[in-house]
Amino acid sequence: MRVTALVLGMVLLAVGAQGTIRQLLDHADGGLLGRLPGGFAGQLAGHVALAAAGLLFAGWGSPRKSGGRAG
Repeated sequence: MRVTALVLGMVLLAVGAQGTIRQLLDHADGGLLGRLPGGFAGQLAGHVALAAAGLLFAGWGSPRKSGGRAG
């Protein structure tokens, strides 16, 4: 289950970050979320939300070391 969350998070993060950068460089290109209402601001918010969701999923799915402090 954690591997699935990690992979899904990485995909969402990549799509969201790439869409955000593309949207900032070319305002007319809505990309994957081009049909979202709200114009530029709505599409940009959608891409940022995708990236944030990806970051949360990838963080939850990543392996963690158990134990105390390092060192």
